[in-house]
Amino acid sequence: MAATIIDGKGVSARLKDKVAAEAARLKQAHGITPGLATVLVGNDPASEVYVRNKNRTAEALGFHSISFHLPADASEGDVLTRVRALNDDPGVHGILVQMPLPSQVREEAVLDTLDPHKDVDALTPTNAGLLLSGHATLVSCTPAGVMLLLKEYGIEISGANALVIGRSLLFGKPAAQLLLAANATVTMAHSRTRDLPDYCRRADILVAAIGKPEFVKGDWVKPGATVIDVGINRVGTGEGEYKIVGDVDYTAASERAGAITPVPGGVGAMTIACLMRNTLIAAASIAGLPAPQI
Repeated sequence: MAATIIDGKGVSARLKDKVAAEAARLKQAHGITPGLATVLVGNDPASEVYVRNKNRTAEALGFHSISFHLPADASEGDVLTRVRALNDDPGVHGILVQMPLPSQVREEAVLDTLDPHKDVDALTPTNAGLLLSGHATLVSCTPAGVMLLLKEYGIEISGANALVIGRSLLFGKPAAQLLLAANATVTMAHSRTRDLPDYCRRADILVAAIGKPEFVKGDWVKPGATVIDVGINRVGTGEGEYKIVGDVDYTAASERAGAITPVPGGVGAMTIACLMRNTLIAAASIAGLPAPQI
């Protein structure tokens, strides 16, 4: 039986519609326009595309959107000065410093400087700690998107065995916390985990975020399991052409899984939508208003 395809594009579109409606209500009722600022350091092509898409989406949803592009040789002090200025700007409710940063700029210094109330990627130590304690207002965008997909498709989390392959601050660790909070039994694994295929075959919910193309093989998937593929990998197909694949061998895995996210069109579609949701939540929170229930 073919797996159910988890349509991230469709869920993302519906979420963005809700965010736009709530943003319009916030402006009409309280005169507040959610403001998102992005900071890009250097000229990484992928980062430039991501930032451009984030700004376009923000504008399309009725947000105030501004972008700052610093040169690749910008000093750490230059970056921190920009972040502090945005911290103090009352028209900015969300700040996103695009990662990765050039080697001369320490990620931890940026996160230590960023106002946690405006940290819409939820990477600061404060927001990471709030997630761990179960009191987070802002949750890292991609893990939040995964949880929304599971909810939208009625995937039973409580009591399920969930395996998260990947331990990054950006995804693996917050994803594990969110699944644990939803009463899953969570195992964290990574590329050096011994007998990884055996762990995979016991997972009711298998989440792959390891950054290696088609790393998870089809026969690693438990029959009927839900497979969430967070990977976005560009691989060559010959003659200068390439394609985008995930961390899971999609064709083989979809023959065994009960539900699976495609790449592209799955988890990645949710990330920007959840960034907009976080910016809206931050705007309401900074104004002392209840968080929109979206």
